[in-house]
Amino acid sequence: MTPAKGRCQMTPMDDKPSPISAIRSICVYCGSGSGENPAFAKAARDLGRTLAKAGIGLVYGGGSLGLMGEIAHSMIRHGGHVTGIIPGFLSKREHMLTEAHELIVVDDMHQRKHLMFTKSDAFVALAGGLGTLEELVEQLTWSQLGQHAKPIVLVNIEGYWDPLLALFKRMHKESFIRPGLELNVIVVDRVKDIVPAIGKALPQRHPAVEEQIEDEVSVKF
Repeated sequence: MTPAKGRCQMTPMDDKPSPISAIRSICVYCGSGSGENPAFAKAARDLGRTLAKAGIGLVYGGGSLGLMGEIAHSMIRHGGHVTGIIPGFLSKREHMLTEAHELIVVDDMHQRKHLMFTKSDAFVALAGGLGTLEELVEQLTWSQLGQHAKPIVLVNIEGYWDPLLALFKRMHKESFIRPGLELNVIVVDRVKDIVPAIGKALPQRHPAVEEQIEDEVSVKF
């Protein structure tokens, strides 16, 4: 397994043109804190600007603090569309972003994750804590089990996710990740590589098939 610019199965990205126009919105998982390294906040701001300029909407957890706030405010400053989805019990704790173009307050975390899934064409994980890790791993698990084929990108800014990638490697070595159950995750270490990577990995499916897959995933929530 190579922890850079490829999938965790791991296959390198090819040089085919990226169908970026097919990407309507991307779900970004990231911390409600900023972390100690300024590079994490910069990455969030840069990603917000990149998505906005590409005309790609942001779907995220609805807060205004930490990296969540950095990416959402950057999107708004650069004219991008922001959809925030937040459970009511977190609305005060995470200071929900009332400036979001679409702010959805749900009852619980399951509803939040369901809507984040259905409203997104791909998933991106920036630096974050347990919540970010849990959301990332859930998407990886469902992809591994064939329940969806939406691209998943892990953004390894300054090696933040190296310990997790080492754990994935150990899982392969110990055969807990077996042939046929590879992790379909794309690992990049630069913000500018995120959208092109998603464009290359975006599945080409008929809308009816996409709707059927989303219905099947919805059973979980």
